[in-house]
Amino acid sequence: MLLLVVFLPLFGFISGAFFGRYIGRQGVAFLTTFLMIITTCLSYFLFYDVALSGNVYTLELISWIDLGIFSINWGFLFDPLTVVMLITVTTVSTLVHLYSTEYMGEDPHFQRFMSYLSLFTFFMLILVTADNYLQMFVGWEGVGLASYLLINFWHTRIQANKSALKAMILNRIGDFSLLLGILLVYFLHGSLEYSVIFSEISIILENNYTINIFGNTYNPYNVIGLFFLFGAVGKSAQIGLHAWLPDAMEGPTPVSALIHAATMVTAGVFLMVRSSPLLEYAPTALYYTALFGGITAFFAGTIGLFQNDLKKVIAYSTCSQLGYMMFAAGLSQYHFSIYYLVNHAFLKALLFLGAGAIIHSFGGEQDIRKMGGLINLLPFTYVMMVIGSLSLMGIPFMTGFYSKDGLLEAVYTLSLNNINIFIYLLGLSSVFTTAYYSIRLLVLVFFKKPRGHRITYNHVIESGLPIYISLTVLAFGSIFVGFILKDMMVGPGSDFWGISILLLTNHSNYDMESMLFFEKFLPFVLTVIAVMLAIHNRNIKKFIN
Repeated sequence: MLLLVVFLPLFGFISGAFFGRYIGRQGVAFLTTFLMIITTCLSYFLFYDVALSGNVYTLELISWIDLGIFSINWGFLFDPLTVVMLITVTTVSTLVHLYSTEYMGEDPHFQRFMSYLSLFTFFMLILVTADNYLQMFVGWEGVGLASYLLINFWHTRIQANKSALKAMILNRIGDFSLLLGILLVYFLHGSLEYSVIFSEISIILENNYTINIFGNTYNPYNVIGLFFLFGAVGKSAQIGLHAWLPDAMEGPTPVSALIHAATMVTAGVFLMVRSSPLLEYAPTALYYTALFGGITAFFAGTIGLFQNDLKKVIAYSTCSQLGYMMFAAGLSQYHFSIYYLVNHAFLKALLFLGAGAIIHSFGGEQDIRKMGGLINLLPFTYVMMVIGSLSLMGIPFMTGFYSKDGLLEAVYTLSLNNINIFIYLLGLSSVFTTAYYSIRLLVLVFFKKPRGHRITYNHVIESGLPIYISLTVLAFGSIFVGFILKDMMVGPGSDFWGISILLLTNHSNYDMESMLFFEKFLPFVLTVIAVMLAIHNRNIKKFIN
């Protein structure tokens, strides 16, 4: 069963890529989606067995590399961190597969598209289930390859070619940094297996090992942590290497949902959380992780205020939310980082797939200035977009509220120093920008006077059953998942994560119950102010009146 969870998507890729012409569109659609449904069911069973029952599984499959001085097995680790990522990746991927059966159903290369989705999912599962850094790097590179194939799926478009190359090149910068970090880990520990590395850290520190660079000595874990950070900066689109993420919108909308919600961009966050036993002894690396994350959250949010492409507004939103996850990891709030990742996966997939339904119904148009009046033509899609937007904004008692407000409260109540205060202020600023561009998008798409051609509006209809099902499930997650998982993942005294996350005692002293009511209420106040400003902005009102 453990192997089936990982390899069933690979069978889906093989069936579509090599036998698609024989089994046809319907055959590929059914087989790839059915295999993903089975994978998702197995993932939830593993979640119950591992995360809720306290079991941890390791599986050594084969001897992969054996060079005498260097040997490594192809193995898998199923601990709480792994199974949380499994259910997130497989759930979103299954719904994207189902959604694509209608959205891409008329594309002449439909079989190839579905096979690429399955390949993408397979490499992400390799990444999160690996029990060593080298195998994780294989999944890391595989995700990059699959993203190139999917972004460039419509390869006759010049802009798609440019965007795919841009994503590949910018990610290579981060990948090279990660590879250097992995090599340094091997030279320090003589192994790349998590269990060996994490158990030897105390020995390395006791013996005062240092790394000499240009005559200066450094804590080896600070150097490794910085290499890992720059790897995550590339993959998780942090400031400096973020430019590929909005351009990835040139791929079909289901690709955008899969990349932005649960797979590629979350790989960098997962790397930092998986390496928590190492990063806890790398204060410099943690400092810059928090700094990169906080600045990215604010920077990307401000860019999102001025975007007019429907998908790019949501893309910069993703970039901003990834900043939250990164600064959570940088402040040693690893559990909040993954909790935020899970919650964000549902609501962001809902927003992207909802945007895809709008574009699909509107003849491929993505400029929100050319839309308007769609509330009466697409009422179901409107409700889905409202749910996703409200959850993203952190409206109380929706999924996004529990992760965003909980994280900001945790940051606020940590021992105060300059970096924590700075990150907290950046996080609050991002709350404002998130609410503003979310309401702006809803107003321009659904409420303003119609600006498109009459012929286009005459052909606007709601999408079919596969899209209905996908959006409904994601809407449920965007409302309830945060509440369901809150006490389990980030509740006081919870031992849910076990040994999969290491947290030093001096990094865990916060008490959110000590906050004043106004301090807890401040993010919501900023959200309300942003909503009012967005609605009363004269540049928006002139479209409505």
